[in-house]
Amino acid sequence: MNVDELASKQVDVLVVGAGNAALCSAISAHENGASVLIIEAAPFEERGGNSVFTGGAFRFAYESLDDLRKVCPTLDQEDLANIDFGTYTTDQFFDDMYELTSYRTDPELCEVLVRSSLETAIWVARQGVELRPGLGRQAFKVDGKFRFWGGLALHISGGGPGLMEALYKNVEKRGIEIVYDCPAQSLIEENGRITGVRAQLKGRGVTINAGAVILACGGFESNTEMRARYLGQGWDMAKVRGTRFNMGRGLTMALDAGAKPHGNWSGCHSVAWDVNAPPTGDLSVGDQFQKHNYPFGIMVNARGERYVDEGANFHSHTYAKYGGEIMKQPGMFVWQVFDSKVSHLLRSEYRIRRVTKAESDTLEGLAEKLEGVDKKQFLETVYAFNAACKSDVAFDPNIRDGRSTTGLAIDKTNWANALDTPPYHAYHVTTGVTFTFGGIKVTPSAQVEDAYSGVIDGLYAAGEMVGGLFFENYASGTGLMSGATFGRLAGQGAAEFAKTAKAA
Repeated sequence: MNVDELASKQVDVLVVGAGNAALCSAISAHENGASVLIIEAAPFEERGGNSVFTGGAFRFAYESLDDLRKVCPTLDQEDLANIDFGTYTTDQFFDDMYELTSYRTDPELCEVLVRSSLETAIWVARQGVELRPGLGRQAFKVDGKFRFWGGLALHISGGGPGLMEALYKNVEKRGIEIVYDCPAQSLIEENGRITGVRAQLKGRGVTINAGAVILACGGFESNTEMRARYLGQGWDMAKVRGTRFNMGRGLTMALDAGAKPHGNWSGCHSVAWDVNAPPTGDLSVGDQFQKHNYPFGIMVNARGERYVDEGANFHSHTYAKYGGEIMKQPGMFVWQVFDSKVSHLLRSEYRIRRVTKAESDTLEGLAEKLEGVDKKQFLETVYAFNAACKSDVAFDPNIRDGRSTTGLAIDKTNWANALDTPPYHAYHVTTGVTFTFGGIKVTPSAQVEDAYSGVIDGLYAAGEMVGGLFFENYASGTGLMSGATFGRLAGQGAAEFAKTAKAA
């Protein structure tokens, strides 16, 4: 499509972005009778936004196997007698959201997210996205039986790439066109409502008219200047887990149009990420630079010291916060250290070819290989940790087992095993930013609010653009659910608004 063809288009709903939230918005708008066009800043080869880089965790409330069957129709093909899915009720979901955000999450938006999560999961599955039990990721086999923990029973088959492949197939089947290499620049306002977007198509300016606009084009995590401005000193040097195209343009466009800023603008989702990973995401590796199994070992900084309680909770409740803790350490790196007793519990990300790893049959030999670490202090830290581990509580990776240390400056609360069984192995990590928490205020129907608590007619938002849900921390799998939930709502609202505007 050339500039003239694009400029001549008149659609009901224009979606900016082409990740999970954007495609869910487009599908929903089309379901509700709207003609839809999608524009995407990335070229075709790099499409998918941050969503294509995710591991595919998908958090929703469920109370029974029957609920899970609605999302995963093939569930009965599993060995259900040896799988304990437990439950993850709406109350448990609310508890996680409030606890992990220190009770700061927007109660109105949180209510929408949690109470509609099962319905959203069923809707996503109906769009062709396949979900499967997350065995080995959110459930370990103990005494012959898998037991799920952390509220994440089902994962998207194929992770982020599988999710996006399914959604792109759905969009193509519906005849919804996607224009690539077309970054949005600003919103068009006429007679008190948003009527389109000014964009660039392969370097040429173009005006695209629409009955309503949905912004679903990510946060500012790929923008070094904005990271330094909002997240603070040093964050411009962090690596980026995902797409290089999330430059915050959607947020600045919305704010310039009068949208109300909302949420934790100085916070972000960030994780332990291989120290030698590229500056932004690599589609050939995806999410495998992440290193999430630290609860089963210890983490030491350049001084050779532990600096957090690795076993405070399951990784799915601490990983998005502990990435930021690495930024505070000297040199902005740490090493994750394990012994062979837990090797079988480590996820596939620890076994990729492009991993920065040290290994030795002795702790002294390992100390020599930990680049940048005070060797003497490292050994003192390990010996003190080993001596402090209690052995009267059984180790169980499926529960917060209470197997702790005593008497250390920072005790480990759960899963405290002495490092005493060679070979010893360690992984060199830094901070990888996933997405930023600051966004704009939306109503429960995903319409963008203005700075004075009115609404901006014709403007909707979804995904990372939505502020107010996450503060300081995050529960794994909530981002994809939020994107799908508010994307679906944005599509419904935008389609209805466009229909009404056309009739006026």
